Amino acid sequence: MLYHLLVPLRDHLIGANLFRYLTFRSALAAVLGLVLSFVFGPWLIRKLKEHQIGEEIRTDGPQTHLSKKGTPTMGGLMILFCVAVPTLLLANLTNFYVLLTLLSFLWMGAIGFYDDYLKVVKKKKAGLVARSKLIGQVGLSLIIGLFLLNYSHLFGQNFHHHVTQTTLPFVKQAMLDFGWLFPVMVVIVITGTSNGVNLTDGLDGLAIGVTSISAAAFAVMCYVTGNVRFSEYLNIIYLDGAGELTIFCSALLGAGLGFLWYNGFPASVFMGDTGALALGGALGTLAVLIKKEFFLLVIGGIFVAEALSVMMQRGYFKYTKRRYGEGRRIFRMAPLHHHFEQLGWHESKVVVRFWVVQVLLVLISLTMFKVR
Repeated sequence: MLYHLLVPLRDHLIGANLFRYLTFRSALAAVLGLVLSFVFGPWLIRKLKEHQIGEEIRTDGPQTHLSKKGTPTMGGLMILFCVAVPTLLLANLTNFYVLLTLLSFLWMGAIGFYDDYLKVVKKKKAGLVARSKLIGQVGLSLIIGLFLLNYSHLFGQNFHHHVTQTTLPFVKQAMLDFGWLFPVMVVIVITGTSNGVNLTDGLDGLAIGVTSISAAAFAVMCYVTGNVRFSEYLNIIYLDGAGELTIFCSALLGAGLGFLWYNGFPASVFMGDTGALALGGALGTLAVLIKKEFFLLVIGGIFVAEALSVMMQRGYFKYTKRRYGEGRRIFRMAPLHHHFEQLGWHESKVVVRFWVVQVLLVLISLTMFKVR
């Protein structure tokens, strides 16, 4: 909104010209997301405590987690607010990249909010039925995939030309075309990423820390993808308008760091599915829009590992129970972060080491831009 208000006044109002520059608006979005977290966070935590909206802790998990019972949850509302407001204020709201990413972010947040509401307020232990949650996730993904197929011209001529294609790491002058399987790919990427972040959200500061680092990587990727000179130099697809997504990513980085202030060990608030599903949906949508789905496998390597650990654990348990009459496990506990806790690692050590691995994955993904 400020972008649309101030840019036309650039010749008449001192400082208004700054809002023409993507770098300025992106930096301001990060700062605003962080400041809003500090302003809105204490109020939200206080309200959650007043209404006794606290987390229920599973009894079959690490026993050190039992002390967290009652910690305010649904803190993802803070993330939703502190990302959406800077984006709405500073981004070009006629840009379909921004609008579609915001839709995904808020839609997934709404699904997560309803799930948290059923679990915490209505006291339904299972929350939203898994099938219903999956329908909401797949439904959004199909809407995005079909919208891109039918209205790709709204995103610019370059995007229209490459709508079903994606960039291949380590390969120059080559694209993978999904063709009619494109909507299926969108479903896998967005639904998989949202569930991956949700599974990662099990330790204080883990999911939001990993996501914030990922947001920084995507901010760089969106900026260079939307810059004709950088994209030509790096030999990647140039997508006119994709640079505006840098503002969303920066807002996500600032809001994520702000939430980490309250979510770091020992956590004062949990994000719940409200935040986890929204964050994963946004990351998946970003990867689809800038044609970096395979890069997401590296940037989101932590999320992939967490999801695979759960699938492997369940699959192996069912197989051994059917074959030997007794279920066996690969990991001491899944998702993966709980396995390391059961090995005797302190929660903070697990979180920090996962952050270190995430930084390494981001550095690898950024070098993949040039090593092609």
